[in-house]
This record gives sequence, structure tokens and C-alpha cells, in this order.
Amino acid sequence: MKAVHGLVGDVGGTNARFALAHVEADRVRVEEPVGFKAADYPTADDALRAYLDQLPGKIARPRFAVVAAAGPIDDGAVNFTNNTAWSFSEAGLAKTGGFSGVRLINDFTAQALAIQHLRAPDLHRIGPIGSPPARGTTAILGPGTGFGVAARVDDGGHSATLTSEGGHMGLSADDALELEIIRRLTEAHGRVSVERVVSGPGLLALYRTLADIRGEAAPIAAPSEITQEALAGDPLAELALERFCGFLGAVAGNFALAYGARKGVYIAGGIAPEILDFLANSPFRDRFESKGRMSDYVKAIPTFVVTQPHAALIGAASLLPALEAAA
Repeated sequence: MKAVHGLVGDVGGTNARFALAHVEADRVRVEEPVGFKAADYPTADDALRAYLDQLPGKIARPRFAVVAAAGPIDDGAVNFTNNTAWSFSEAGLAKTGGFSGVRLINDFTAQALAIQHLRAPDLHRIGPIGSPPARGTTAILGPGTGFGVAARVDDGGHSATLTSEGGHMGLSADDALELEIIRRLTEAHGRVSVERVVSGPGLLALYRTLADIRGEAAPIAAPSEITQEALAGDPLAELALERFCGFLGAVAGNFALAYGARKGVYIAGGIAPEILDFLANSPFRDRFESKGRMSDYVKAIPTFVVTQPHAALIGAASLLPALEAAA
């Protein structure tokens, strides 16, 4: 199999990353990755141009591109769920980058495609030790600016990726405090989805809601600062992050049931890798397994945090050979 080269992208509500990728014999290599703040560029095409313009002159412009985007893909186009100023289309990408072939996919489709290319150093295991079945379904989900969900099905001969907008499903409570949190957020927003709580903005909303319930001040103004202060021992920030991890575990267990994901559940996104030890010692796994009559079913399912920062780029790159073959 000859090597295939192309551009890959991972574009979300807050950040966009582009890189060059090389695929040969099912081995994926990502080079020249560069991140861009979405707020610094009026359009997604402007960010792509900025990446292409900064490539060294000795590097040939890529002919093909696969871009993963945080939103539902509709007829080769996406409007970003958490960045309404940006949009992408395959036709627009081809024009902006001068590409011969373009594929636009959901960002968690890319995460699901990456799973088979990840190795032990790319993962942090939380949960039972043991080998998952060779065939079946794997779920991948996680919080960032939003909350993404996908799955990969493998029957031993064929595989397929299931893409969803599961982050917009409703969120349920498991105790009186969570009921009160959801009640207050419902009063404020009308409906509480998974993403409303289990995301970066959701962590901030959770922190402020807990402060309101406890009659305390909520001086922290950014999700990243909440995680920093929680790890440093701030009581309110620590409570918010603990509850966040509990909600994440409950949601992950729900998707394990929904997909029958006995091969494992992978937690991706930008938040989980920053809190590995806290997550492992939080209610995350207990809530994952707490599924009533189906608890024994999910107890055997391993959970992993994806620590490979370029997983979505790797997954996107895996589609480059098919894109070139179709050109």
C-alpha cells in the first residue's frame, strides 16, 4: 500500500487544530500540528488559511483533506453547535485549500475511528483489569466545550461508526442534591441536557449552582480555574468537580447500556486528561457501574481516558486512503 498524504483538522467550539498526516499500511503519522483559538478568526476558513500560510515552503500543499468538526454533518456541511459564527462545507474547504478531495466528519466520528490506532501510552485505564472481547461495540464520549458521543461496531469482518448527538439528551439525577441542581438549571434554561452540565461551560454552571445552593460566593469565572482550584483543595471547586465526575460516570454508563459497549467506553475531550488522578478517585466508576439490575453487565466493561492529544486528527487521517482512492 502506497503512502497517502493529506491535511487533517479537528475543529471545535473553542479551538481548531490542523496538521499534516501520512498513512501507510494502516500506520498513521501526524506532523506539523498547530492550534488556533476560534475567537481569533472571523471564520473557520480564515483559520485554515492561517495554517496553510504558515507551512514551510519546502512542504508541498496537500491534495486531500479530512476535517473533523464539532456538530452534525448535513449534506457535506456543518454549523458548529458551540460556535455559531463558524461553519464549514466540503465545497468551501476544497476552494479555500485548493484540495482535490475533501471529507467532512463529526469530531467524535474521528475519535471513534482513532481507537484502533491508539496504543497503551495513549490511554489511562479506570476500571476492571482484563481483556475485553475481540468483537462488539466500543463507545467513545466526553466533555470539552460541548459533549460528544459516538460508537464503533466490529463484528470481526466488518466495522462501522455510529455518530450521534447524544450530548443533547436529557440529564437525570441520582440523589437529592442532583435533583436540586437540575431543578435550578431547568428554571434558568428550560431543559437540562447532558452537555448543560458535563462540559467545560457545564462545570462552571455546576460550580455556580452549588454556590447558590450553599449560599456561598462563586469567585471563579473559568472552567480551567475550577479544575486548578479543585486539585489545590478549594472546597467548593472540589465539590463541583466531584459532582461533575459523578455525572460523567453516570452518563458514560448509560451509553454503555445504550450501545451495548462491552468492548469498552473511552472518555475523550480536553477535560478528563487534566484530572486523571482526581477522576480515578472520584465517584466516576461507582456511578458508571450503578445501573440497578444491569450493574453486573456494566461492571465488566473497562473505561479508558484518551490521553493522546491528536486522537481526532489520527482518526480523520485514517480516511485519507479512501478519499484518494475515490478521487
